[in-house]
Amino acid sequence: MEHNQAHRSHRVGWLRAAVLGANDGIVSTASLLIGVAAAHAARDDILLAGVAGLVAGAMSMAAGEYVSVSSQADTEKADLELEQKHLDDNIEYEQEELAEIYRGRGLDADLASKVAEQLMAHDALGAHARDELGIFERVSARPIQAALASDATFSVGAALPLAAAFVAPDGQVVTMVAGLSLAALAALGGLAARAGGARISIGVARVTFWGALAMVLTAGAGRLFGVTV
Repeated sequence: MEHNQAHRSHRVGWLRAAVLGANDGIVSTASLLIGVAAAHAARDDILLAGVAGLVAGAMSMAAGEYVSVSSQADTEKADLELEQKHLDDNIEYEQEELAEIYRGRGLDADLASKVAEQLMAHDALGAHARDELGIFERVSARPIQAALASDATFSVGAALPLAAAFVAPDGQVVTMVAGLSLAALAALGGLAARAGGARISIGVARVTFWGALAMVLTAGAGRLFGVTV
């Protein structure tokens, strides 16, 4: 009998970066365009601001993801090196420490000791990485993957409100950018929730609410401080 379990935790690294990049691309660029348009700027100035926001934002997202996830990877590496030193210095203590973890999870004392002994014999560092440090290979930090995912999805997300601003009739830039961007955010929230196995309605409501709030506040700032160009 086949039993297919379609777990999704292995997607968490790139999925988080991709959703963050796309969401930020849509929200930041749409808000920027709406804020500039609300200040009664000319069409060329609105589009120039949008293009600049797209390029700067994509590079910022890529750099930020790479630095952030690299820091996580460095921390994981340092923890593994320290754990290896502990194993080299006192392997008996480390085996008992592992057994204590298993006893805390519900195994009886004898079984916990046997499990710890066999796992240590197979891969001592791997056993401690998983059960003591919580470091798993399938969800470990991958800086380049995160940077590329965030950069690419930010660019795609930012291109949507920019395209809306380009084709919008005069006087309709704010309406078209906001409408298309909120629709795109709803779709993004639904897709991200589906890919992660979460409730789609919650994902949609979450991203559209915060996106709409950002656009409203930016439009208000544009009207308050803007001048006719």
